[in-house]
Amino acid sequence: MRPINNAHVAEPGLAVVEIAAADDQTAFAIQELLATRCAVAAADRTTHEPGEPGVRLRCYLDLRQEATPA
Repeated sequence: MRPINNAHVAEPGLAVVEIAAADDQTAFAIQELLATRCAVAAADRTTHEPGEPGVRLRCYLDLRQEATPA
């Protein structure tokens, strides 16, 4: 995964969340759960590091904004 950019956490209320899960379905379910609580710049794919278990997904949260209905 790319390094976290200063702009992603430049102000209070902004966060980067990296999800580690056994599979894609679980990672996306957690991302969806976060999206019900706050604004999320959602990821559309997971990554897998060779030799490491499971998958990772990174999304960006803005706690200053309410979640938008799906």
